[in-house]
Amino acid sequence: MRDIITLECTECKRRNYTTTKNKKKQTGRVEYKKFCAHCAKHTIHKETR
Repeated sequence: MRDIITLECTECKRRNYTTTKNKKKQTGRVEYKKFCAHCAKHTIHKETR
């Protein structure tokens, strides 16, 4: 049930992180506030397809 997803920074549009999510509990796209090494600050990272 868990799928591997890629997280993309909303400011610089770079794909920095990969993680997993449970598709039964999280039906929509997830957002996390994580550190972007390219922006050098914490930004919102959204799930990409």
